Amino acid sequence: MSHPSVRRWTPKHVAKWLREEGFCDYVDLLCNKHRLDGTSLLALSEYDLRSPPLELKVLGDIKRLMVSIRKLQKQNIDVLEELGLPFDGHSPNGSGGSLDWLCNGDPGRDCDSTDTAPVGEEYHQYTNGKYKQQTRRLDPEYWKTVLSSIYVVFVFGFTSFVMVIVHERVPDMRTYPPLPDIFLDSVPRIPWAFAMAEACGVILCNIWLLVLLLHKHRSILLRRMCSLMGTVFMLRCITMFVTSLSVPGQHLQCSGKMYGDMWAKLQRAVAIWTGFGMTLTGVHTCGDYMFSGHTVVITLLNFFVTEYTPRSWNFIHTLSWVLNLFGIFFILAAHEHYSIDVFIAFYITTRLFLYYHTLANTRAYQQSRRARIWFPMFSFFECNVNVPVPNEYCWPFSRPAVIRRLIG
Repeated sequence: MSHPSVRRWTPKHVAKWLREEGFCDYVDLLCNKHRLDGTSLLALSEYDLRSPPLELKVLGDIKRLMVSIRKLQKQNIDVLEELGLPFDGHSPNGSGGSLDWLCNGDPGRDCDSTDTAPVGEEYHQYTNGKYKQQTRRLDPEYWKTVLSSIYVVFVFGFTSFVMVIVHERVPDMRTYPPLPDIFLDSVPRIPWAFAMAEACGVILCNIWLLVLLLHKHRSILLRRMCSLMGTVFMLRCITMFVTSLSVPGQHLQCSGKMYGDMWAKLQRAVAIWTGFGMTLTGVHTCGDYMFSGHTVVITLLNFFVTEYTPRSWNFIHTLSWVLNLFGIFFILAAHEHYSIDVFIAFYITTRLFLYYHTLANTRAYQQSRRARIWFPMFSFFECNVNVPVPNEYCWPFSRPAVIRRLIG
């Protein structure tokens, strides 16, 4: 039977083809309701048949219709090429040349129910004939990562300066003794505990740096870490400047200290900034700061490590959580913060992390006007990240020639 070129088919031609192939029951749905023409028929995939708005329910009809469509595609390969819809379902650059190490804990959309790849989409074929959707390329946008790094460095410097200001008005211990606290009153102080808390943070930081180094989308990860860290610490600047609490323990011999001129204050702020505010680097601050910066850092590192490593890496996830929880315990056991400081730090950090990633992984929220108004920095950094960031890993640098010869 002679038909005009498939590319010129109207819904009436498609209806006639369906009847000839024995699919009269679907003429009304495909041709009358959804106005399928020749071009859209060639682009039709099994996924389209199963998904809204078509939602065919009879498995045998789905399979038989796909067989007929594949035959039609095979007869019109030249039309497919003109339309940019490769017949074999592969992306033009979907095979070969990639040495990326895929370790995604969250599997992509596996079409295990069919050996037919949707035409025109980027799919990878397994050796058993099944198909898996390839991840869309994510633009690293290095310039945004640089901006986020500048942002967090500035916030850390500003935090150090605010700590110097707050130190000038530390409440006198004789007038304002430590406040009642159930945990601090029940657990005796452990002198070396704060150093152990910082050691937990250092170990977590090294794990995170290794994950960041090997992650394929390291630029996006670093940008998210910097924006979240900077935002939480900016909030901390406000809270500790507004309210000064009495020191949590008698071991902290604190009193208000006047640094004199602005130059002396800046010198002290730089000392805190360059020492990362850690006692391990020789920085000793005074007073209680609402809320705990050590808890923020340890918790954020833990959440980034567990989020951007595969779910099957149980040892890393368990180790990360153990370090997080023990770090919090050691902060309290050292009597360096009230319990409420640690609780609020943990709550704010975890909520902000979860809210940020929920917005980032939900495109409808990401593009909403409300998100642009209330979360302008988020909208700026994430506007071009259209899909959840997959956990793909690769070497950050080219392998030396000697290693290439050894391992190929």
